[in-house]
Amino acid sequence: MASTYARFDTVFLFSRFAGAKYSPLSPSPSLLASGFQLRTKPASSRLQSIVALSSSSGAVVAGTDSIEIKSLPTKPIEGQKTGTSGLRKKVKVFMEENYLANWIQALFNSLPLEDYKNATLVLGGDGRYFNKEASQIIIKIAAGNGVGTILVGKEGILSTPAVSAVIRKRKANGGFIMSASHNPGGPEYDWGIKFNYSSGQPAPESITDKIYGNTLSISEIKVAEIPDIDLSQVGVTKYGSFSVEVIDPVSDYLELMEDVFDFNLIRGLLSRPDFGFMFDAMHAVTGAYAKPIFVDNLGAKPDSISNGVPLEDFGHGHPDPNLTYAKDLVDVMYRDDGPDFGAASDGDGDRNMVLGNKFFVTPSDSVAIIAANAQEAIPYFRAGPKGLARSMPTSGALDRVAEKLKLPFFEVPTGWKFFGNLMDAGKLSICGEESFGTGSDHIREKDGIWAVLAWLSILAHRNKDKKAGDKLVSVADVVKEYWATYGRNFFSRYDYEECESEGANKMIEYLRDIVSTSKAGESYGNYVLQFADDFSYTDPVDGSVASKQGVRFVFTDGSRIIFRLSGTGSAGATVRIYIEQFEPDVSKHDLDAQIALKPLIDLALSVSKLKDFTGREKPTVIT
Repeated sequence: MASTYARFDTVFLFSRFAGAKYSPLSPSPSLLASGFQLRTKPASSRLQSIVALSSSSGAVVAGTDSIEIKSLPTKPIEGQKTGTSGLRKKVKVFMEENYLANWIQALFNSLPLEDYKNATLVLGGDGRYFNKEASQIIIKIAAGNGVGTILVGKEGILSTPAVSAVIRKRKANGGFIMSASHNPGGPEYDWGIKFNYSSGQPAPESITDKIYGNTLSISEIKVAEIPDIDLSQVGVTKYGSFSVEVIDPVSDYLELMEDVFDFNLIRGLLSRPDFGFMFDAMHAVTGAYAKPIFVDNLGAKPDSISNGVPLEDFGHGHPDPNLTYAKDLVDVMYRDDGPDFGAASDGDGDRNMVLGNKFFVTPSDSVAIIAANAQEAIPYFRAGPKGLARSMPTSGALDRVAEKLKLPFFEVPTGWKFFGNLMDAGKLSICGEESFGTGSDHIREKDGIWAVLAWLSILAHRNKDKKAGDKLVSVADVVKEYWATYGRNFFSRYDYEECESEGANKMIEYLRDIVSTSKAGESYGNYVLQFADDFSYTDPVDGSVASKQGVRFVFTDGSRIIFRLSGTGSAGATVRIYIEQFEPDVSKHDLDAQIALKPLIDLALSVSKLKDFTGREKPTVIT
């Protein structure tokens, strides 16, 4: 069928800025540029004239009596299986004809009508390449499916934690997050999309499975024939009963942070002339938040923000806050005259890395230390945390805090949605993943800036009575005090990125075969096996079961080796090996983790035959 476009009558646009202008409506250039083809019948109704009025606040409000909804024929596209963090592919894949549109329509086909009809949904992303074009596609399909209001961040910007915060504050029914998280951005790299529900948490597997099922049978896309929305100005645009509100991306999130933390306490620390602070936004979404929060509200020096301008390609960088990809920050922090505290966040703002001067805090230790200090240092936890939880591969450091504080504790699969269920049930306050994700029940996502503010709160609390010239309590002091109290969990993760999927999967199947015949008491070098399994989880809230979540070898001394395939990449497979060993002896706490763990690391590589299956000599990243 040849593509035809609906004919629109003349539309008059009025603005106090430009006066009256005449313009015929035409198909959206961004839709065409992205490969979204409008295959429609000729128009059978008229789009009424639109009058744009400027309010006293500068918000532009447009009104129309009706909008035309088109049903566009389409066909299923292979490879739209949604992972733990949404659908992620190369940008060029999403720009193929109807690729994104199919998935968005499949989402609406999967949701109960009451979850979106005449409802409010949130839309935002990390500012990466293709987000602005994708915003227009999503808005038009949302309108075509009867959504009442879309709240979209200015320029399409909203960090993942901010989307969750806006959903909760504005009582929205859900929201779209346009991000491939910590993966590189730009025309040759990655893009992603996921949907969060009304509590602000990622959609459960029951929904993502339906979405995938519907992508296999989709035959039409419902799209509203409306012009592209101007995302550069805060304000409201209306077409019939459908409206788009462009919102400031920072204000709702900042208001929440002010409720959670004592900003005056933190301000006192950051304003000290003897305290050095640096935050590396990695040219990603937290660049939009860093200056308003750390500089404008908390008094940090303007030059303490590094790479603070969000760029579509993240400045040709890899926005993953670890020792490898945040090298600029690491180099500064390991100088003799480096700052006292440094932090970085990732592409969409939900991950974090925390450093002291010449001192790296592992994410596993970070969440445990925040939990151990939360009640006294953070007002939000004044009554004490309700419970603690970690992902299965994360070290057991948090377990010991829960035991000492006599708090409920949960070990869940990787994926923030598992924490969300516990939070909604009132069972969980603080949680974390070893993959640089930390958060609490203030929202339903991990939150990079929240983690930085939590650490600043701990340091500010410890140093609040220190006078000028006094030696300040440092990041290293806080961590070593924690180790002395709880013991140290030496921990490391080896990432082998973009492995051939076939070899990686064969390796995991090989390990599962070993697990199936393993017995307690077997020797693995100098280690004695306590148990081996493929981790499964039964959700205590809804009874759902998640299986095959990671192959574990747990030894009698508490040491662990874990193997997983990560679902966060856009190509191939990322093999992750997690190595952990508990050390109660304070005299050994200052050992380098790679030295302390070398026997276990060698054992992990030997048991898995990783080189044989993947051909890899060395990991891409070691943390």
